[in-house]
Amino acid sequence: MHAQLDHLVIAAASLAEGVAWCEATLGVTPAPGGSHPLMGTHNRLLNVSGDAFPAAYAEIIAIEPGKHPSRPRTRRWFDMDDATLQASIARHGPRLIHFAARVPDAHAATRALACEEHAHIDRGQLLEASRDTPAGRLEWQITVRDDGQRLFYGALPTLIQWGAVHPTDAMPASGLVLRSLRATHPRAPALAAALAAIGMTGIDIDAGAPNLIAVLDTPRGSVTLESQGL
Repeated sequence: MHAQLDHLVIAAASLAEGVAWCEATLGVTPAPGGSHPLMGTHNRLLNVSGDAFPAAYAEIIAIEPGKHPSRPRTRRWFDMDDATLQASIARHGPRLIHFAARVPDAHAATRALACEEHAHIDRGQLLEASRDTPAGRLEWQITVRDDGQRLFYGALPTLIQWGAVHPTDAMPASGLVLRSLRATHPRAPALAAALAAIGMTGIDIDAGAPNLIAVLDTPRGSVTLESQGL
């Protein structure tokens, strides 16, 4: 089992607010993204690949106005229907809330988390999703719980298995590089064990209040993004 960081998830109240935040905070304009009919969301993208995290990107994601998840009785991924998260983002602006890890076998990774040794962690159903892009059709399998929860305050990654095409294959350089990602959590040993179960390395885990911390090189210098317990 070997998992790699795939992308950071930055939630915004609207894509317009997300773009404005990105330009003001990171000094760049995000590239186009697309819509997710499965979840009623849409995004903009930023290549953050580097030596530490190859083929990595950041997505600025928001609920698409007037859209709803296509599956009945399903809440949106990444806790995006959570009232507390929505209120905090509306008040304080876009925030790093989560990350996704790509795996070669999402079924096996999901089973590894669900085993008794790891307290039967339910990472969610494995759903098939896709969207068309100018560079070709993106197809992926992704774990989504019916309740939409991220788990461990966003520090336990959503699992994703890509098809033949990865978003960064045609994503232009953004001027950003992800240098580090670390998390603090009151149940640090349990979180570390869960990450080890999927073969996730390169992310430091420490005991403390819930937080996810990403450090990026940007045109504005080093910028640190934090979830701050959201």
